[in-house]
Amino acid sequence: MKLTLHTFLSIDGVMQGPGGLDEDRSGGFDRGGWLIPYGDEVMGEIAEGWFARADAILLGRTTYTMMQAYWSQIDDGSNTASGLNNLPKYVATSTPLEPVWNDSTALTGDVLKQVEELKAKPGGELQVHGSAGLARSLHRAGLIDEYRLLTFPVAIGAGKRLFTEDAPAMGFELVESRVTSTGATYAALRPTPFRTGTAVIEDGTSTFSVD
Repeated sequence: MKLTLHTFLSIDGVMQGPGGLDEDRSGGFDRGGWLIPYGDEVMGEIAEGWFARADAILLGRTTYTMMQAYWSQIDDGSNTASGLNNLPKYVATSTPLEPVWNDSTALTGDVLKQVEELKAKPGGELQVHGSAGLARSLHRAGLIDEYRLLTFPVAIGAGKRLFTEDAPAMGFELVESRVTSTGATYAALRPTPFRTGTAVIEDGTSTFSVD
């Protein structure tokens, strides 16, 4: 299966608590709900398109608990509700978990190895949604095949980030993009090797070489 990551980001890279003030207060975070003023129909179309491609869902423990509490009560016929409630769900957790959501399996121990095993199975997409800690681990391990990032025009300051200072350097190839009516930008990106280059100015003309 193809492992894809889907997340909402602020313009300064924060992914914590986009949907509500109490969504994730860990670390004393008190700026949740920053996405809400920027939601529109295009954002909904993008998210619905994500879940239309999903064959299985992979979540971190915190995100699983938050999503289960809300989405297990929703039956509106949307791709999002149908996907989250009916598709197989895998939960990366370091503490005991009694899965209560339909078709949920806890992943403990060597989670990265288990994710590699899931990727080796036949199927379409194994999708990660949110799940900051898990997403960072998958990024560092080079296991993500495509990054689907919806970035909103707001700076949060403090909060959990996908790309941290200890993350590996990486390049990306743009495969899809959209802009919403509120100024959010969507980019689907495939990882490529990190490269550097040199800019040279001669006789007033700029040339660029890539190492």
